[in-house]
Amino acid sequence: MSTPLSSESPHVATAHSLAAAGRHEEALQALVRGTNAGDIAAMSELGHRLLVGRNAPPLPQDGLRMIQTAAAKGEPEALHRIAALTAGGAFFAQNWAGAFQLLAQAAAAGSFVAREQLVALSSELPADASWQARASSVDVAQWLSAPTGENVIADGRVVKIPQLVPDAVCAWLIKRSQGRLERARVYDAINGIETIDQTRSNSAATVDLATVDVVQFLVQARMGVACAMPWEQMESPTILHYAPSEEVREHYDFIDPKSPNYERVLREQGQRMITFLLYLNDDYEGGTTDFPEIGVSHKGRRGEGLYFKNAHANGRPDTSMIHAGRPPLSGEKWIVSQFIRNVPMR
Repeated sequence: MSTPLSSESPHVATAHSLAAAGRHEEALQALVRGTNAGDIAAMSELGHRLLVGRNAPPLPQDGLRMIQTAAAKGEPEALHRIAALTAGGAFFAQNWAGAFQLLAQAAAAGSFVAREQLVALSSELPADASWQARASSVDVAQWLSAPTGENVIADGRVVKIPQLVPDAVCAWLIKRSQGRLERARVYDAINGIETIDQTRSNSAATVDLATVDVVQFLVQARMGVACAMPWEQMESPTILHYAPSEEVREHYDFIDPKSPNYERVLREQGQRMITFLLYLNDDYEGGTTDFPEIGVSHKGRRGEGLYFKNAHANGRPDTSMIHAGRPPLSGEKWIVSQFIRNVPMR
């Protein structure tokens, strides 16, 4: 009898139930028992938790070996995870063709996450198109070419790109973040921690190694070519959600010179040179992105990109780039926020 898919694995289901109750050690033990019993879905899930070190010991090499073993046996989520890592050049050499081949294999094996990504990236194909056909139809060269029709605003400090990504990809990114939203936080430079602050009332879902997928790496790569910045210099992106009345008040995105150990932080982590926004929907009222010092107020359209420069070429902060995310008057606003530094982040 074949080992069940991860969605049908009793060991994985038990681990998810225990983790939801905060019983993370018991969840790990359930996955260990499943792995020892030959359940490759449990092996894949255990490997993933060890790889990212979330509610588990950070043992990336052990985790990666488990994921690779499960993938070699055709486990769909292991195939999907290796596809994402291959797309992002994390633990593997970066390889778009290889990533899409793995994504097609994951979809054929039953990974719903892989299937939905391929549908989003090939929405023009008929519904009965094969997963391999969908993967082969993705024009990576087009994704990695500079977008046309950009509109430069405010002496080049703000740039609008009318069509950065297709609508179907926007819908996928919204769906991917749902269920993971938490109250957005701000960085407390004095104490070196992220904290809830009254200046920001919206919610957010951070994309990290535990949740990243091929589509998200592809979007990052497109942002990089759009603003001529290496994607290795990008922080983990964040998907932001604003319900009516939720906002982020006037703030800067650069590393504040008033921060403790400012020079050391710049030397080790670099300056946030660019903020890149991707608007995921436009069916709301209000919700503009405002730059009061330079007289720009912008309401993006779905699929549109907007990036702005937080600092001068020498890394010195540009205080005229103070900005705010105004609250929607009705409807919900969804955007991707991507910070880009002047040194490699990975």
